[in-house]
Amino acid sequence: MAADRVGAPARAWQRMLSGRRLDLLDPSPLDIEISDIAHGLARVARWNGQTSGEHAFSVAQHSLLVEALFCDLVPEASADARLAALLHDAPEYVIGDMISPFKSVMGGSYKDCELRLQRAIHLRFSLPPEPTAALRKEIKRADQIAAYFEATLLAGFSAAEATEFFGRPRGFNADRFDFTPRSVTWAQNAFLKRFSAIETSRHQVSAPAIG
Repeated sequence: MAADRVGAPARAWQRMLSGRRLDLLDPSPLDIEISDIAHGLARVARWNGQTSGEHAFSVAQHSLLVEALFCDLVPEASADARLAALLHDAPEYVIGDMISPFKSVMGGSYKDCELRLQRAIHLRFSLPPEPTAALRKEIKRADQIAAYFEATLLAGFSAAEATEFFGRPRGFNADRFDFTPRSVTWAQNAFLKRFSAIETSRHQVSAPAIG
């Protein structure tokens, strides 16, 4: 990553392709665009890129997988809950996907930055800044199921090793879900398409009845 020149003004913001300038330490919901999120997540690799296949398995594709698993776990979930599942890793569009062992070394400062970004993203899309404990638990469960299958199918983990870290999923057949690493363009477009579909559902629920 390029460094600012010596003597340049201190900054904690990043210019996004949408034209927004996002302050990473004090993010405003007004500076968050779904196009930037999709663009970024489609270019961030899960597992530090250490996965098999022609393409990296992106965070955008992982997010789609987690949302699909979440819907399977909670078929009655609201559109708001499905959107929260889709956006569960959205802060990574600017801070990247730091693997769990390194997160523990970094400590609280990384987590604080991640939480501020997550709250701003939720507010931008009219979600509660903090999901309920019950919703967070179900999304985490879907996330761990995704991690187990990604680990064993793509990242070279044995079943025993993946079970130790993520638990062994019960009642899930990996063949029902897409684990083929896709291109950046595919992942970006698929993420935007799913976001649009969920948003349409949300608006239909909130629209007042006519007549």
